[in-house]
Amino acid sequence: MKVIVLGAGIIGTASAWFLQKEGYDVTVIERQPGAAQETSFANGCQISVSHAEPWANPAAPMKVLKWLGKEDAPLLYRFRPEWLQWKWAVSFLRECTAARTDENIRNIVALCEYSRQTLQAVRAETGIQYDHLTRGILHFYTEEKEFQESLPAAKLMRDLGCPRESIGADEVVKIEPALASIRDKIVGGDFTATDESGDVYKLTTGLAQKAEEAGTQFRFSTTITRLITEGAGASARVTGVEIINPDGRHEVLKADAFVVAMGSFSQPLVKPLGIDLLLYPGKGYSATYKVINPDAAPTVSLTDDGYKLVVSRLGDRLRVAGTCELNGYTRELNTTRCEAITRRTQELFPDGCDYENPVYWTGLRPLTPSNVPYVGKTKFSNLYLNTGHGTLGWTMGCGSGRAIAEIVAGRVPEIDFAFTGLPRWNRGPAVVQQAA
Repeated sequence: MKVIVLGAGIIGTASAWFLQKEGYDVTVIERQPGAAQETSFANGCQISVSHAEPWANPAAPMKVLKWLGKEDAPLLYRFRPEWLQWKWAVSFLRECTAARTDENIRNIVALCEYSRQTLQAVRAETGIQYDHLTRGILHFYTEEKEFQESLPAAKLMRDLGCPRESIGADEVVKIEPALASIRDKIVGGDFTATDESGDVYKLTTGLAQKAEEAGTQFRFSTTITRLITEGAGASARVTGVEIINPDGRHEVLKADAFVVAMGSFSQPLVKPLGIDLLLYPGKGYSATYKVINPDAAPTVSLTDDGYKLVVSRLGDRLRVAGTCELNGYTRELNTTRCEAITRRTQELFPDGCDYENPVYWTGLRPLTPSNVPYVGKTKFSNLYLNTGHGTLGWTMGCGSGRAIAEIVAGRVPEIDFAFTGLPRWNRGPAVVQQAA
């Protein structure tokens, strides 16, 4: 059986890896010249089960209103004459109730934990080196209100098996001494010792190489133009994918099954098929700095809650990433937002890095209103989705790839998650997250 995976970020590459392990003949199509060249290239690099609270939560509407019009705000919403953006925004507000937030956290934690365990197994099997650290993730808060609001979410995650422990300011600095310079501003934090960090680009490219050695074919510099279908109703299926090859020629590639793992670009690909994904690009930023004083730079991965930034040590580099800009598919760097990241990082670790030569980057996170991704089946019998992972693509990547391979193979994954097009077997009545 031949399977074509569309996209070679962490999601598509992990999907290909596990599909190949199922015994399928796998081809991966990617428009870039190599794997992990877009959203998986330079993100925050956290494997963060503890960071499972979605952007849509009861406190979000007032925060968004407060941030409107501020160029350096953690979430910047630029109003555009796009039906999808407005539809997405209305759905986002619906997800901000306490009940929806709790349910979304349950889904996200389940997939993240499953994925972390899967990543650990992949690491042990392949031996891929990707600057990973297993020192946990430390959230710190500089506003008392934010810290108090974090306590119920931390308790919920503990109830779900994620050991996110709320701690005082002194304990925060004890875990990460590099924060000592702002001790007087820290009001508290929480620490999850089981979380990890590592370079997503190195893992993805290493896994692509291992998959290729095992027989997976990667077709890079190849543009996907459309999916070709036949039939109607229950017999509807995809027969091929139309591409433009590196020579500029059109081809149609055929397969028995197709997996869409194109991040933010999944939505316009499947919409002509009548699959209406609530998926909108959220432009995230990162800055990478050379560490010049190892003792003054953090070694524990951090989340700066007030500024919505994450910090990861990658060998002799420090990666700082975060913020979100809802502004269509543009990847243009906003100088104000870049400078805000450097300004904040320098406040935190004034002597740790070379701040004169930062490397800035942007990537389009594929955001669903709930932060719960589309992983599963569609109304086409041989078309599958693995997309919409938002800010947690790295955390969810290996688990999502393993799960979609099991679904393609006709099995229900061993995880209590709202898979698209599949019944929710493990808890309560069957629930189906539909890709209409």
